Amino acid sequence: MIGTLVNTGTILAGSLLGMAIKSRLPEKTVNIVFQAIGLFTLAIGISMSLASDRLLIVVLSLVLGTVVGGWIDIDRYLQRFSEYLRRKSSANGGVTDSNRRFTEGFVTATMLFCVGTMSILGPIEDGLGQTPNILYTKSLMDGVSSLILASTFGAAILFSAVPVLFYQGIITLFAVSMAHLMSEAMIADLTSVGGILLIGLGISILKIKEIAVTNMLPALIFVILISALWA
Repeated sequence: MIGTLVNTGTILAGSLLGMAIKSRLPEKTVNIVFQAIGLFTLAIGISMSLASDRLLIVVLSLVLGTVVGGWIDIDRYLQRFSEYLRRKSSANGGVTDSNRRFTEGFVTATMLFCVGTMSILGPIEDGLGQTPNILYTKSLMDGVSSLILASTFGAAILFSAVPVLFYQGIITLFAVSMAHLMSEAMIADLTSVGGILLIGLGISILKIKEIAVTNMLPALIFVILISALWA
């Protein structure tokens, strides 16, 4: 669970720094940082995508996963859920402005840090005993984001580290419990599919083209099933 612990630590550190400076970073600086992270995400994705030599399994998993995910439209439902939480946190409901602001900041940060491809792929990689490069990259992104958010919302962003720890920790522990059931070939296939999803995410971060990577997440389930049947 080292990756999740590092991720949680960067959110805490970024939040404390943001609360200390109490001002937004220059937009140009933020853009440059995220461009660097986007390039690094692409590099990790490319290296992971080459893990498997069973290309038919990888392609078939991606096609089936994307078809199912697109049919369900996971990305749209997540966006609706996120927007619903933001609206609820902004509702009057008889609470003070400071309480509403705290809740809005907490919900915004939690959704930003927990909803996404990296928050699922990263803990899986960590739980399978691999170097948690995905979570290390996510840690950099969340650290910068928490700094910016905390300069506006204050301590609310600090508390968002708690759901990140539990959410990603649970996924990691699940991956650990499943690791003994997976062969090296299955892990390689899963890594390749995850790498291709990361390439799509890197392209989105760099704003080259917006790719609904979330809709492709079912491919992670299909690759395990197909790889097991293939054997």
